[in-house]
Amino acid sequence: MRPTKFGKWLFCLIALGCWTMSAQNRAPESETSVVRLHIASSTSSKTRAVPSVIWLEPATGTPALPFAPQGRYTLLQRNRTFVPHLQVIPVGAIVQFPNADPFFHNVFSLFEGKRFDLGLYEAGSTKSVTFSREGVSYIFCNIHPEMSAVVLSLSTPIYAIADLSNSFTLRNVPPGDYRLHIWVEGVPQSNLEQQTRRVHLVPGTVDLGQIAEPLSGSGRMSHTNKFGKSYTPDPQSTY
Repeated sequence: MRPTKFGKWLFCLIALGCWTMSAQNRAPESETSVVRLHIASSTSSKTRAVPSVIWLEPATGTPALPFAPQGRYTLLQRNRTFVPHLQVIPVGAIVQFPNADPFFHNVFSLFEGKRFDLGLYEAGSTKSVTFSREGVSYIFCNIHPEMSAVVLSLSTPIYAIADLSNSFTLRNVPPGDYRLHIWVEGVPQSNLEQQTRRVHLVPGTVDLGQIAEPLSGSGRMSHTNKFGKSYTPDPQSTY
């Protein structure tokens, strides 16, 4: 019995030592930053949710964290809607576009970011796209003008999507110097670039306050079809 008890005791001691070493290798939460930011509407006292993203780009001297693709990502087409409407992915990730509607779709993106045209494909089928560069891709359907989605491909995993009150929270951010970027749907890129700023983070909670919504009336952007022309409804179409 003694060898058995000694073996159990030795196993527990080794396990405790391994856990202690692992804990020592992880940075305590007290040594990282929690970043908060809020977007205030510049046109109304009422808060309205606007699809928005912030991310931190490490400046010179601040180590970059890896943001490798994990499997494949999906932008589902169902009920003439893309689900989810907004998706943040790592650069190099593959996004699948399955058609769950009982009719055809033609997914395309001709704006900055990843340009592609998947062509016409039927119900039950799927196609995929590799987002090989950083940027914002506005995605539409050439048949259904009401369909829109946004894929934001980033090189950094330090990002946050706004909650229903247009607030952001970034947790466990290593202290250092960063460039803060913001994207708000419907706001021109030139306006967004004016919101980019340098921030210095120290351990603890860093409240960046609030910024005014960069453009009044922001929302889902209007667009033409993939040929640059207005959509023309066809009452005979089965799509």
